[in-house]
Amino acid sequence: MRSAALIAGAAATALVAAGAITYAVAEDGGGSSNSPAPTADSADAGFARDMAVHHQQAVEMSYIVRDRTKNVEVRRLAYDIAQTQANQRGMLLGWLDLWGLPKVSADPPMTWMGMGDMASGKDGALMPGMATNTELKKLNTLSGKPAEVLFLQLMTDHHKGGIHMAEGCVEKCRVGVEKRLAQGMVDAQQSEIQLMADMLKDRGAKARS
Repeated sequence: MRSAALIAGAAATALVAAGAITYAVAEDGGGSSNSPAPTADSADAGFARDMAVHHQQAVEMSYIVRDRTKNVEVRRLAYDIAQTQANQRGMLLGWLDLWGLPKVSADPPMTWMGMGDMASGKDGALMPGMATNTELKKLNTLSGKPAEVLFLQLMTDHHKGGIHMAEGCVEKCRVGVEKRLAQGMVDAQQSEIQLMADMLKDRGAKARS
């Protein structure tokens, strides 16, 4: 029950913070009359585009496992991840609209980090940490404890990749509220990784890496 309360509290905090950040962005770089909007090849735009894609898969995995298990703890975690990351994804795409920038780029993912050749995109894994199409199909075939374990393993990998990208934005992004959102992602996902490690241990399993 304690872990469930922690999950719910963290999700609520993240959503409130996300709302505040959404309203603040126009006044803190990229929307202010005192500072130019980020360019299409900037770290700010690159992170917004790439993390929107990364988040979308986390939302997809979360809804898959909610249909594959009746475990309350896993379903609550999945719901909170889906709600938080869908909200953040909307913010990231909204900022691109605000800046008048395209939501897609001809450059490979993570080019803004100088790592455009890091992920091959093989089998749908466009960026580090992302699940492959084969893994998503497998998750769709499992139920109960096996589905819970695979979800927790996939989401742990996903969070590790997301943290790496968010740390890149903290270092390279220019817009203050975007940097703060990225740091919030790092903090929240590190906490969830530890929670998922405990949940895996309870199921006699562990993270894949």
